[in-house]
Amino acid sequence: MRYQISGKQIDIGAALQTHVQTELGEVVGKYAQRPTDANVVFSRSAHEYVCETTVHLSTGLTAQAKAHATEIYAAFEGCCDKMETQLRRYKRRLKDHHKDRSEPVELFGASSYILASDESATADEPDTLQPMIVAEMETKIPSLSVGEAVMQMELAGAPVLVFRNENKDGLNVVYRREDGNIGWIDP
Repeated sequence: MRYQISGKQIDIGAALQTHVQTELGEVVGKYAQRPTDANVVFSRSAHEYVCETTVHLSTGLTAQAKAHATEIYAAFEGCCDKMETQLRRYKRRLKDHHKDRSEPVELFGASSYILASDESATADEPDTLQPMIVAEMETKIPSLSVGEAVMQMELAGAPVLVFRNENKDGLNVVYRREDGNIGWIDP
């Protein structure tokens, strides 16, 4: 497994890098048979350290965790615990999908835009009906089954996931509803 351990405006020592590689490698190796790479980013938020971890699995799924603590090692341990909980929770489902899937998840390119909010607008009519584009970037849309899409959304902690349905060759959306259930849009 490849590790990318970095810090945002803080120095990461060799001892912390070694600790992250051994601990995270142990947790991920226990619950996921073939992880491909891990990205760990440490940063500061006021008086706390923040640790964000992303692990990419060979099946194409991604697991993410984030934790805060007053000490950098405690932040990593909290993040590692969350990652272990996620992977343990989905171990059976990951194994089941791995048996059915002989190749990694296919990804398709798409454009992603960030639009300006209307907070700056007054009660008057806007000058134009076209929204102002703040950022434009490339994103990937995975080709998954509905069950895999729900699992990927929960692993990533995302409120919504757009995916290409393997069974019907159309774009679908799964999202978390306000009542806690999962919604599925199949046009």
